[in-house]
Parts: sequence; structure tokens; C-alpha cells
Amino acid sequence: MKGLLAPIAAVWVAVLAAAAGPAGAGERGVLVELFTSQGCSACPPADRMLAELAGREGVIALALHVDYWDYIGWKDSFAQPKFTARQKAYARANHSRSVFTPQIIVGGQDRVMGAKAMKVMDLIRAHAQASSPVSVALAREGGTLSVTLATEQAVGPADVQLVRYRPAATVHIKRGENAGRTLDYANIVTDWKPLGRWDGSAPLRLSVEVEGDRPIVVVVQKAGHGPVLAAARLR
Repeated sequence: MKGLLAPIAAVWVAVLAAAAGPAGAGERGVLVELFTSQGCSACPPADRMLAELAGREGVIALALHVDYWDYIGWKDSFAQPKFTARQKAYARANHSRSVFTPQIIVGGQDRVMGAKAMKVMDLIRAHAQASSPVSVALAREGGTLSVTLATEQAVGPADVQLVRYRPAATVHIKRGENAGRTLDYANIVTDWKPLGRWDGSAPLRLSVEVEGDRPIVVVVQKAGHGPVLAAARLR
């Protein structure tokens, strides 16, 4: 087996078993967010690592392209200001004044700078093995997505968020730090929007209109950009 994550492949069976958990309909996984940019010369190794993670069960790996590198000479074709705002909100929650790329956040809680595969995999394994009382059931019928949340014990206020992403794309970069390179990207977030605030106690049922055939992810996260309580996906 080749790739950045090959050294820790032997532990993956244990990760999958722990990640399975009670999820209802929809694939449950550990949420991994990569904040990246086409204009960042340090980002391609992290982009490749995310692509490897995107192919693994038990992980929901998402790339959020930020826009603060655009001034260097190349406008990231996937970047959105709200992704930069999400990274800055994480920084504030961590009492930090700075944001960096590439940055990986595992489970809404643990931060990794750069493409440190062993550290990321250790964090994924730890999050997969940690129990969560929150279950998520997803079902789609035509253009309507049904979301059902339940919990075995009160978890406090949580934000319910809907994410759509593009599974793969290739970009030829003409200017900036990566000028002349053709780079592959995976699980590129195209939209990340709130569905509402859950009290974290009573069961919650939502119906949401959705369009297109891109994968759907629902993220349940402690209010204030806290830990991710559950993440589930429909492909």
C-alpha cells in the first residue's frame, strides 16, 4: 500500500469498528476539515493527504478553500469567504489570533498544522474510539432531505449544519506560489450552511430541500465551534 498514510494502515480495522457506532441511515465518520488554498505552496502535501483520507471508510474528509491567499496573484477557484470565516471562528474558539494554511481540524477540536499524517491518523483513531450519545439518521427522497437527531443524554446546544461537496477536480495554476503546477483536489466543499440550533436533548426532525447529486453531509457541532458530536453522509 502506497501513500502518506501507509505506515498506519494496520490500525485501520480498529478505527472502522469504533467509528461505525449508532448512526441510523447514512454513513457516519470522523469529521476532518482541511483549510487549504490553491495559492499556498505548502498546501499540496496536505491536499494529497486529504485525498487519501477521502477514500477511507469511517472518515468524512472535507477541503475548505480559503480566500486570504488570493492577493498573491492567483484567485482560488474554490475559495469562499465563509470558509475563511469558519477557520477564523475556530481560531477565536481556541483563543488564537492567527490562522494558517494548511491546517487540519479533526472532530472540530484538534488542530494540526501541515501534512502530519501520523498525528492526523492518531487523532482520527482517538475520535473514532470515543463514544458519542448522538445519533443521526439521514434519508433523501427526491429533492427532500430528512434529518433525525436523537441522544441518550443531554449534550447542550448544538448547531446542525448541511455540507455539500465536489468529490474531485484538477486545476492548472497559472500564477502565484504554485504557478505552472497542475494539482488534484478532493472533497471540495461547495456549500456549508446552518440548518438550525438543536437544544441537544429532545429528538429533532428536519426536512430540507436539496438540489443536485453531490454528496450530502450533516454535521452536529457544539455551539460556538466546539467539538463535533456527530457527522453523517449520504453519497
